[in-house]
Amino acid sequence: MMTTKRDYYEILGVSRDASLEEIKKAYRKLALKFHPDRVPESEKKYAEEKFKEISEAYAVLSDPQKRKLYDTYGHAGIDSRFTEQDIFRGADFSSIFEDLGFGSIFEDFFSDLGFDFFGTSTRRRSSQRRAFRGRHIEVETELSLEDIVKPAEKTITFYKNEVCPTCRGEGTKPGTSKITCPVCKGKGVVYQSAGFIRFGQTCLECKGKGWIISKPCPECKGQGFVRKKKTLTVKIPAGIKDGSSLRIRGEGEQAPGGAGDLYVFVRIKPHPLFKREGDDLLTEAKISLVKAVLGGEIEVPTLDGKVRMSVPSGTQPQTLFRLKGKGLPNLHSSRRGDLFVRVNVEIPKKLSSREKVLFEELARLRGERVSESFADKIKRTFK
Repeated sequence: MMTTKRDYYEILGVSRDASLEEIKKAYRKLALKFHPDRVPESEKKYAEEKFKEISEAYAVLSDPQKRKLYDTYGHAGIDSRFTEQDIFRGADFSSIFEDLGFGSIFEDFFSDLGFDFFGTSTRRRSSQRRAFRGRHIEVETELSLEDIVKPAEKTITFYKNEVCPTCRGEGTKPGTSKITCPVCKGKGVVYQSAGFIRFGQTCLECKGKGWIISKPCPECKGQGFVRKKKTLTVKIPAGIKDGSSLRIRGEGEQAPGGAGDLYVFVRIKPHPLFKREGDDLLTEAKISLVKAVLGGEIEVPTLDGKVRMSVPSGTQPQTLFRLKGKGLPNLHSSRRGDLFVRVNVEIPKKLSSREKVLFEELARLRGERVSESFADKIKRTFK
């Protein structure tokens, strides 16, 4: 009984006029979803069939010649001209996964088919199995606004895996060596057949390494690395923003392919006086009623210390003044932002008798009516 093949466009979920980038994007999403090594054991058989189906669809639709034949004649145009191996040969499976770090997973998946999808022969590729870099380390440091007015240095303490000094990363007891895994024969992968494609699964005996340590190093217990406390002095650029990260190359975890990187995430503490708006700062200052009316000078805090600021006569409440160059340094240039000062006029809650007389006199001069005091009411009543 013949099995009717599904439409390749339908399998990938793309339209018939889809671009190559759209086809790549659809295939990558489905391949990561259905790769047999990325699903539970109970779903592996279904995933193998799905992976085979989407890979065949991608191999045809990503090749201009095969796609043209398929668009013209359907499956008959492909099946009559190409063998199963020809369908897959030349398809760019590896590069669209390398940015996610999955290139070698897909190389291992296809490596036992006897032909090369990835640009090197199977033998050569197995001897050049990718050595991955160590994982990155992330730490956080907290700074104040005062810390970032000028370039600064911050001491960072963290823990990382470093090469074991006893076995030099081999994981074996000095004087002994690793042995080839008897289950996978050094490949690190065991394969199961599904039609004309073999699906690779990480070897459980050696955990994908291809070798076994019979006598582990007494210091690192066969891991090849030891946990160490590390202290670094990190340079903090002036004007750095909250949430920024600094990358220190080679200070991450060690691995055969090289060390990962250290990422220092910067958090800027809230300031009791200043609110940050980009490179600018906003603060508030209180001025007396007299200064608001007559004008004068007030003392204003800045990140560089207190400065004197002129307040013109007739200043209204909530007026915003700008002190040029008193903000934060720009991260990418030598200029500094500005400090904006919002003034609040303080109204006195209590007045001396003399002050009250003066204010009442001022009100009469300005033709303003003021409320009569209780004492004045008594005097008028018993006059």
